[in-house]
Amino acid sequence: MAIRKIKEDSDPILRKKSRPVEVFDERLFTLLDDMKDTLHQAEGVGLAAVQVGILKRVVVVDCGDGLIELINPEIVEKGGEQIEAEGCLSMPGKRGFTQRPYYVKVRAQNRKGQWCMYKGEGLKARCFCHELDHLDGILFTDRIAPRDKWPAQQDEAVVSK
Repeated sequence: MAIRKIKEDSDPILRKKSRPVEVFDERLFTLLDDMKDTLHQAEGVGLAAVQVGILKRVVVVDCGDGLIELINPEIVEKGGEQIEAEGCLSMPGKRGFTQRPYYVKVRAQNRKGQWCMYKGEGLKARCFCHELDHLDGILFTDRIAPRDKWPAQQDEAVVSK
């Protein structure tokens, strides 16, 4: 396993749409293992394959309750709303208040190719949404909430529209 270089927001690959995974083989398993190591080394909560330069619909998430591998993920249900500060491993030092669903249900394949359902609330829902956005070339800065919806007394270090 290896630590991969995380692409930063100036890299045009981050704006490209990722392709579905069709082959579940050792190359995919190596990518998943490397992404896990890269995520943990960077002390993040989520990482999409595009962030390490691979245009495949692959995401790893670890919000403190164990690693989740999502292959060909799609949101099948969502509800509620949350506006919270968000950052990104591809945009070091930047953060902003985004509007996301409070709850999501994601359908995805695991490394064996089996379809599974994953539920997330709060941070995990935010993370699922953030990482799935990466697969479609969308960055969190594209989802910044209007300033009048931000919590009171926020500093100017926050990215705004």
